[in-house]
Amino acid sequence: MKLLPMRTLLQAAWKGGYAVPSFCAWNAETTETVLRVAARLKAPVILMSGPGEFPLNPPETLAELSRALVARYGVPSALHLDHGDSPELVDRCIAAGYSSVMLDYSTRSFNENVGALKAVVQKAHPKGVTVEGEIGCVGRVDDVTPEGGKTTSLTDPADAARYAEMTGVDALAVSIGNAHGMYTRLPVFDFERLERIRQHVRVPLVLHGGSGTQPEYLRRAIALGMAKINVASELCQAFREGYARAHSEGKSAWLPTALGAIQPAIASVVEKWIGLCGCQGRATDCASMA
Repeated sequence: MKLLPMRTLLQAAWKGGYAVPSFCAWNAETTETVLRVAARLKAPVILMSGPGEFPLNPPETLAELSRALVARYGVPSALHLDHGDSPELVDRCIAAGYSSVMLDYSTRSFNENVGALKAVVQKAHPKGVTVEGEIGCVGRVDDVTPEGGKTTSLTDPADAARYAEMTGVDALAVSIGNAHGMYTRLPVFDFERLERIRQHVRVPLVLHGGSGTQPEYLRRAIALGMAKINVASELCQAFREGYARAHSEGKSAWLPTALGAIQPAIASVVEKWIGLCGCQGRATDCASMA
């Protein structure tokens, strides 16, 4: 199996009333763990990476290893540029073989955001590449998390409708009280706002900052059109805690042994989120949308 356009996965999820988890995949070990769990649970998944991951592995490396591992595991998967910070990075990821890209201009003016994403759509769509945009700005809860703005601005439903129509994006990330990073207190989602966005916007919606969100919030958000849920901080937390545990047990002196010991913790997060998104057993849905 080859990488699929993210639009294929999201349209199936939107139609089926579930969501597809988008996992931060920064190296071969993480990518393979995500795909191995997804294959066992027969679930579609999205592999995402961006400026925060590229210092370790550049887009070309991640695209090559993702293609190889997706072919091995046969999981309906997309490879997504998350929070692309420049048109040049978007172009580079498209050239590398990413099947989905995001240019995050959410902190800029409405007109600049629209113009930039419209240009991305014009370049990406002829190549079969999905485009995600963001209107309203999803902030972050700490100074460590690389994604998101320093402040939060909630999405205006009317602006969201105009933005989706004017840009032609395939998926729209919105701000309804969600944030990047591990929540220091439980988030409070503005579901009335989300309902009005859903009434006005006719593309799948994206929830950034899934880690730590209450399951009942996730279920309600998915019912209102959230077809993609981003998961990064919980994976990083599992990695850190797993490594600390391996170190305390004397396994970290030989790094490959320590990395192997961490993989079950990563797998547990992946399995949890496939369950929360309701996409277990939904791998075959994507074939009908391709």
